[in-house]
Amino acid sequence: MNIGVPKEIKNKENRVGMVIAGVRALTHAGHKVFVQNNAGQGVGITDDDYRKAGATLVGTAKEVFEKSDMIVKVKEPLPEEYPLLRENQILYTYLHLAADERLTKALMERRIVGIAYETIQPSDGSLPLLAPMSAVAGRMATQIGATYLQHDHGGKGMLLGGVTGVERASVVILGGGVVGVNAAKMAAGLGAHVTILDVNVHRLDYLADIFKNEVTTVYSNSEQVEKAVLNADLVIGAVLVPGAKAPKLVTREMVSKMQPGGVIVDVAVDQGGSVETCRPTSHEHPTYTVDGVVHYAVPNMPGAVPRTSTYALTNVTLKYAMMIANMGWKEAVARDEALRKGVNILNGKVAYRQVADDLGLPFEPVRV
Repeated sequence: MNIGVPKEIKNKENRVGMVIAGVRALTHAGHKVFVQNNAGQGVGITDDDYRKAGATLVGTAKEVFEKSDMIVKVKEPLPEEYPLLRENQILYTYLHLAADERLTKALMERRIVGIAYETIQPSDGSLPLLAPMSAVAGRMATQIGATYLQHDHGGKGMLLGGVTGVERASVVILGGGVVGVNAAKMAAGLGAHVTILDVNVHRLDYLADIFKNEVTTVYSNSEQVEKAVLNADLVIGAVLVPGAKAPKLVTREMVSKMQPGGVIVDVAVDQGGSVETCRPTSHEHPTYTVDGVVHYAVPNMPGAVPRTSTYALTNVTLKYAMMIANMGWKEAVARDEALRKGVNILNGKVAYRQVADDLGLPFEPVRV
């Protein structure tokens, strides 16, 4: 199979879809890998590194798409990339379609095979290709929140952990999954007062067990969310419903009642956001203020730490890329139920029910 790795073009997106180990594994298996010039520059991988590993370097994204049966990316295609896709071409990347009707319809029109990292799901319910980026984003959320709580960034002028004799900051984390756990680790480690809200009682039991008295766990409902948010210095949106739009847990009214200089970091923004006042921003212009509250809502947060993120991501994506390349997508999804759940677009239709439901589009399941 011919596999293409284009350079990412999203704002400040320095990750790359494949590292040297991936190129070596695929070329040793008899496949051909086309990498766009400078695709790995942001993570310190040179064109010569790729060449030595067996890749063929090409000058433009157009050439990569033209030569490849499967495109391996990090982020969803942007509008200027839509025309480069062709019928039956495999697109293997993060898609987050439930929050992007325009992209979904464009991929349907191009009649590609769209396999989304974020919905590949084994029988245990885990999301192995989303987990490493969720871990990165969770840890970053606390770092970023701490930065924007500084007065010079529009915040209250608070140190998360305070100092002796001075009150520490209150960090509220909505969602106790991978993002929430990693955000809590960082916040608790810095000495903040941390509260995690979740609707899964078993998950709350687990969190209480691992964090002991360092973190307060609260069952999430509208009353408890409002109470927590109104007393928070930093709110981290870490809610995930696989493949679906994030529920709006924090209302505009709640935000208006927060103290000026408070900070919201909504990691769920790539799925539509869990805060009513949040809208996608970029690394170049990451924040805006609503009612005196600083909002940070960058959809590709891990792009700011591309070296860590790229290697963490490709550790988990290569397995399925190899399966698809070696067997072809049809046999691969027939054999692997987890990979089958990753198919979001097929034959011009939406093949993942939650995306179809959220966007009001017809659903047609994968049949193998």
